[in-house]
Amino acid sequence: MLSGIVSECYDHGVTRVRISTTVDGELLEAARRGRRLRSSELVDEALRALVARDEAAEIDDRYEAYGSQPLGEPDEWGDLESWHAAARRAPDDG
Repeated sequence: MLSGIVSECYDHGVTRVRISTTVDGELLEAARRGRRLRSSELVDEALRALVARDEAAEIDDRYEAYGSQPLGEPDEWGDLESWHAAARRAPDDG
């Protein structure tokens, strides 16, 4: 890890990590514009957005794998075309 730069502390029962870094000043000001957040809150928000973007990309990649398999071509689980047809015929319990 970042020995010497990072230290742990606790905030409301959650382990927090202290970071020290230098960032683009104009980018920081643009991110702060219209927000009344402490630096730690701003970094938390940015990290949550970054993780959410990465998770969304991972999900998109998984769906893309389905698109590479033609619907009527069977694999070890069967074929998606038959599954879609069965799902359309199934009663709606909702």
